[in-house]
Amino acid sequence: MGEVTDLERLGLEDLRSVWRARYGVPPALRSPELLRLMLGWRIQSEEKGGLDRDLKLALRRPPAKRSGPEPVPGARLVREWQGRPHEVVVMGDGGFLYRGDRFGSLSEVARKITGVRWNGPRFFGLRKDVAA
Repeated sequence: MGEVTDLERLGLEDLRSVWRARYGVPPALRSPELLRLMLGWRIQSEEKGGLDRDLKLALRRPPAKRSGPEPVPGARLVREWQGRPHEVVVMGDGGFLYRGDRFGSLSEVARKITGVRWNGPRFFGLRKDVAA
């Protein structure tokens, strides 16, 4: 582990030299912090074996589908925002109708209502982790 702690005092060019000596051409990074982390991880993984097979497989899997109800065509989703109700109609083609305009996602509707980026299903209460 001493080898990894020694990296803390090296600058970018010295880190690149260490990488070149151990692994060949270094990544084209301009951040000594990032190169230091990458180099430290590679050295530690050589010493301790790196990620095990199960973890590598888990990292390649797509994320689990979020829990919560899926809106069905014709459903009306209502959310009060800043004292005013906002109603969205779920369309059969996967789109959403809000005040006469068609949107491709609930997140687009939430952004239209609030002016900032929101997770649409969360904004409209379709996720269990609602904190709005």
